[in-house]
Amino acid sequence: MLVVGDVVTDVVARHTTPLAPGTDTVARIRILPGGAGANAACWAARSRGESGGGPEVRLLGRVGRAEADWHAGRLRAAGVRPLLIPDGSAPTATVVALVDAGTGGERTFLTDSGAVLRIGPADWSPELLDGVGHLYLSGYLLFADTAVRLVRLALESARDRGVTVSVDPASAGFIARRGTEPVLAALRGVDLVLPNADEARLLTGIADPMSAAEALGRRFRLAVVTLGAGGAVVAGSGGITARVPAPRAEAVDSTGAGDAFTGAFLAAWTTGADPADAAVEGCRAGAEAVTLTGGRPLLPDTPYEPGTPPGVTG
Repeated sequence: MLVVGDVVTDVVARHTTPLAPGTDTVARIRILPGGAGANAACWAARSRGESGGGPEVRLLGRVGRAEADWHAGRLRAAGVRPLLIPDGSAPTATVVALVDAGTGGERTFLTDSGAVLRIGPADWSPELLDGVGHLYLSGYLLFADTAVRLVRLALESARDRGVTVSVDPASAGFIARRGTEPVLAALRGVDLVLPNADEARLLTGIADPMSAAEALGRRFRLAVVTLGAGGAVVAGSGGITARVPAPRAEAVDSTGAGDAFTGAFLAAWTTGADPADAAVEGCRAGAEAVTLTGGRPLLPDTPYEPGTPPGVTG
């Protein structure tokens, strides 16, 4: 499986009291590797490792030159083969995640996309699909013209080779800013979409997430809409085919829960599981993710806090 998407340096600030404008709010702050595409790749690799097989997971992304080695090392430690492009003109994308522990780990993101949105057609080659059975495109690629051109090239290459393609639309805020029609146009030819409920509403104009899932199932080969603690719903051309509950979990930080679902779902689906069973795996990973700080699975052979990337003081 090839993932094309964002690699991000996450600054996660977890606070237990409401933010106090104009003064200090006590928080636990950690610097962690992140990015929706990179997170999903790590969860897919972890699921692949647990099952004792499955395809290699590769990640194509653009990062700042100063942080490239650190991010590549974190991906390798997670079982992902990094195909990172060092950018000498822009830093690695950075996200400040404000996690409110008093509201079950809900988070607010401050995003500096940095090198992420500079990925473009020059970074793509059809040979990247050699040996690949599935292509996953992070939805953050849909929000910059150069990245959209890469998406079109990648989709053409995948169609030529009979490789299936999935996309997580990534961000309701960015969809609203970009516009629904341009985003849907960029998704043309995708086999599987994996939006959350808010993204499904925006993409369809339908308030009810179940009805929105049905509409997306008619537009794409398969649609899987995540509902947070409500689990997930699977839809195809014939309508809703499965409703999967989420395991109970004590939420610490919801960052990356959707990425965990996506990675685990794809790891199962691309190795022969039916969509409902794959959604069960996705919900299980998502429930685990909310119990962790940051967006990736814990690595048994590394410390909980994996160090600080070059150029960042923690």
